[in-house]
Amino acid sequence: MLVIAFHEFGHAITACCTGGKVESISLDPHEGGVTHMRGGKQAITLPAGYLGSSLIGALLTFCGFNIVASKIASIVLGVCFLLTLWWARKDWLTIITILLAVGLLVACWFIRHAEALRFVVLFIGVMSSLYSVWDICDDLILRKVNSSDAYVFAKRYGGSSRCWGVIWSIISLVFMVAGIIAGIAAFPQSTQQQIDDSKGVLPTRM
Repeated sequence: MLVIAFHEFGHAITACCTGGKVESISLDPHEGGVTHMRGGKQAITLPAGYLGSSLIGALLTFCGFNIVASKIASIVLGVCFLLTLWWARKDWLTIITILLAVGLLVACWFIRHAEALRFVVLFIGVMSSLYSVWDICDDLILRKVNSSDAYVFAKRYGGSSRCWGVIWSIISLVFMVAGIIAGIAAFPQSTQQQIDDSKGVLPTRM
């Protein structure tokens, strides 16, 4: 559900940034999501769903290499979970799952000054990146979906939906690898150094 939300948020954000207007967002755990929008530049808004969720996953992966960065990322994740709950179809499984996920994020703040939060953020980041790549492959390469973003993109700008699917998959993988390399390069501190730094940023008692 969270990756579906990232996908739809990617459409919505780029639509707003290119002069469009978002009319509605709908999320369904069984049928996926849909964003209804008017205007905007479709050359940007159409691929922004798949690539946007991949980019968000890469940023979360980057943050997962540092405790303080993970704290900041967890706040953003908490907001995204609650927004997902707002737009998602209201069934008990979705509600309970999202509330448990938010509870897990909160609980991890109190384990060794949020050391555990790193691994949760890292897991969600990698999961988002890989699921996005799988979603592209499943929709556009393994089985052609005529209502997919790539189908509309190919119809409007040329090429085939599967070709665009391959290109977007490669870009998504590049995002993920870049997030890992950037995280390793940017946060060389030891675990103990990160814990000491974490004590001064939104500290917890435990």
